[in-house]
Amino acid sequence: MQEKEIKHIGLRVGLETHQKLRYIANYEGRTINGQAHYLIQKCIREFEKEHGPIRPEDLD
Repeated sequence: MQEKEIKHIGLRVGLETHQKLRYIANYEGRTINGQAHYLIQKCIREFEKEHGPIRPEDLD
């Protein structure tokens, strides 16, 4: 992935949510960022499985 293709997302979560996400990420051998990315990708796969692929022309 090229640097131009990477977007930064600032995400605010409560302390307890952060601690639990960190716990799960550590358990699964990921960083918090890696865990968040994994969960986002999982959400996209599940959405597309139910609703069909999201096409480039559907974006933006």
